[in-house]
Amino acid sequence: MQFPESWLRSFCNPTLNTQELAELLTMSGLEVEELRPVAPPFSGIVVAEILTAEQHPNADKLRVCTVNAGGAEPLQIVCGAPNARAGIKVPLATIGAELPPGEDGKPFMIGKGKLRGVESFGMLCSARELKLSEDHGGLLELASDALIGQDIREHLKLDDMLFTLKLTPNLAHCLSVYGIAREVSALTGTPLQAPSFPAVPVKHQDKLPVRVEAADLCGRFSGRIVRGVDTKAKTPDWIVERLARCGQRSVSPLVDISNYVMFELGRPSHIFDLDKIHDELVVRWGRKGEQLKLLNGNTIEVDEQVGVIADSRQVESLAGVMGGDATAVSDDTKNVYVEAAFWWPKAVAGRSRRYNFSTDAGHRFERGVDPAQTVEHIERITQLILEICGGEAGPMDDHVVAMPERKPVALRIERAAKVIGMPVTQADCAGVFKRLGLEFSETAGVITVTPPSWRFDIQIEEDLIEEVIRVLGYPKLPATPPLAPVVGKVRSESRRSVHALRHALAARDYFETINFSFVEERWERELAGNDKPIQLLNPIAAPLAVMRSSLLGSLVNVLRYNLTRKAPRVRVFEIGRVFLRDASVPESDSSIAGVNQPMRVAGLAWGPVDQQQWGAKERQVDFFDVKGDVEALFAPRQLRFVAAEHPALHPGRSARVELDGVEIGVIGELHPKWRQGYELPTAPVVFELTLDAVMARTLPKGQGVPRQQAVLRDIAVIVGEKVTHEALMATIAKAHGGLIRSAKLFDVFKPAQPTAELQSGERSLAVRLELLDEEATLTDERIEEAMAAVLALLAAELGAKLRG
Repeated sequence: MQFPESWLRSFCNPTLNTQELAELLTMSGLEVEELRPVAPPFSGIVVAEILTAEQHPNADKLRVCTVNAGGAEPLQIVCGAPNARAGIKVPLATIGAELPPGEDGKPFMIGKGKLRGVESFGMLCSARELKLSEDHGGLLELASDALIGQDIREHLKLDDMLFTLKLTPNLAHCLSVYGIAREVSALTGTPLQAPSFPAVPVKHQDKLPVRVEAADLCGRFSGRIVRGVDTKAKTPDWIVERLARCGQRSVSPLVDISNYVMFELGRPSHIFDLDKIHDELVVRWGRKGEQLKLLNGNTIEVDEQVGVIADSRQVESLAGVMGGDATAVSDDTKNVYVEAAFWWPKAVAGRSRRYNFSTDAGHRFERGVDPAQTVEHIERITQLILEICGGEAGPMDDHVVAMPERKPVALRIERAAKVIGMPVTQADCAGVFKRLGLEFSETAGVITVTPPSWRFDIQIEEDLIEEVIRVLGYPKLPATPPLAPVVGKVRSESRRSVHALRHALAARDYFETINFSFVEERWERELAGNDKPIQLLNPIAAPLAVMRSSLLGSLVNVLRYNLTRKAPRVRVFEIGRVFLRDASVPESDSSIAGVNQPMRVAGLAWGPVDQQQWGAKERQVDFFDVKGDVEALFAPRQLRFVAAEHPALHPGRSARVELDGVEIGVIGELHPKWRQGYELPTAPVVFELTLDAVMARTLPKGQGVPRQQAVLRDIAVIVGEKVTHEALMATIAKAHGGLIRSAKLFDVFKPAQPTAELQSGERSLAVRLELLDEEATLTDERIEEAMAAVLALLAAELGAKLRG
């Protein structure tokens, strides 16, 4: 919300300077985000009138002007502006004047000069040279009644400041200059100059038929006809100036009037070309398939979730957001219909974002606009139309359908003091409410407030407590140190922190990424196998329309982003939340009914295994490289990788990850179909794990050093090709006697052609066994017995035979 200080002070002028006023607003919850002057510093520039403008004798593009600057004698000025002509009034920088600083930061001084042999005693200025705008098409032409010789800063009121407020959504009543002035009056006690809205004379009895069919869309609809307006009239300079200082350019008289009243009183309105409306106006919800060309040139399609204003033939306006092009006013407009309505905030919220634009009207209506003064604000708009464009006003047509119910809110004085943290009396609270213009009643220790029509943010007791302290002043709060002892929370040693996990992944050469929780529906369908993801009601962008149930899509998108920027190697991870439909999840302070929101960690590796180096031959990362990274995260706990299929992964190069018999995630290479679909040169390897499982860890236990010597024995067995490493190790672990301490596969051999020993479909697996008895030295007999038991068990369960 941007506005000039002078406009604010026309409603409420406290005895505070600009900085004190800005501090007051910020400390009362209306944060002043920026405070800057209307114009940069300059001096010595006055209003002057061009008396004559003759062609320069030595230059085609220069003119020699005689200028009256209010002095004893006219001044001779050489000027190159195309609009320099006799009779206009323009800014004149006299000799010794100081223009705004240039790009070098130094002010530009004006002195006596000579251009092509003709002396010049000053400089006529454009708006750009004064840094008032970017317009450099010619001299800045001033009003014909400008006082000659007057300082240009005084004439244009340039000694003004622009306030830019950063308002939170609950401060809808402050989205106007008058609304902010009302707050300043309450905060300082300075009288408020409330505007009056006298009824304009009614010259005819014409009314436009209006039907409000949707009470849940529009609670009040007011309007009137004004005939015989002159849309070619010039918008007064004071309106153009105030609009410009609010960041709004002048368009046409009728549009400027509507915008002016919106900034002044916070009431968005719309002015229709009456002759373009067919028969009547109907306020209703849209119908699927209906289209509307808006004032911004966009053509949109509405549906049952979007409010519209229609006539007997077509949709004419997007309710509470923007008018339509078909009934827009133009230079040919003679008769208009002025409309002001109360649109329910929930009926407007998110509608403009749905079509990828935003408007000042939608911004205000979705926060709440005073429903009680639609008629008064139309009177103000009508008054300005008659003054500027002329015309004859018809009777007011006011349809009150469903006004908001203002439920009383009780404030307990004792609770207010407890929440605020300092003593407050009932008289203090009553004084605050009186200054804010709130109606209230009192009993012992309790004040019951009925919120006014313009306050949509007062609903519970805490809202009233906030009003009390912000008006009394936050600086009055005592600096009371906390009395509770500060005790650090001790984290369980059986669970490592997320920060430690990030460090562990970074140590494996992964970079952390942070992505949106809302993703493209295509990612969910293809990479997560989720045909019914959770839909967003108001997505920030059309593609990001669903909540993610997997992190893999986000990481694949990060890979694509990096590849378009020629990254030679990508290793990334993300720790984030996913969103799953789960009917068993109840509604609570930390959960949403029907939505499970677990945390997961996922990673992606693509490109060479190592950074560019000379010590080893370059090779691409594969399944086993990433498997090793995952195992390193869990060490010393042992993971089990079981071949499995996943919608995102290669059916022969993927596995589910199990810990203690429980599935905790997946790992594998991206499916060739998706590698091609997402335009990747080669397939990355990805993993996704449950965060709780990764963060859990076993505590170390002390163990004595063995007193006996371990014995190593190697065996090579011939097994079928379908016998897995996991089955081999599990069988060896069953060997009786408890002497097998560890077993490691160190060789796999399969001949190119079948041999007498190794038939087709067979292979040789070599395993190194470590045997140890903690209590006694192993003898050859016991070792041979244990080895025989292992071979017998392998033969019985896997059909293995000892290789000769």
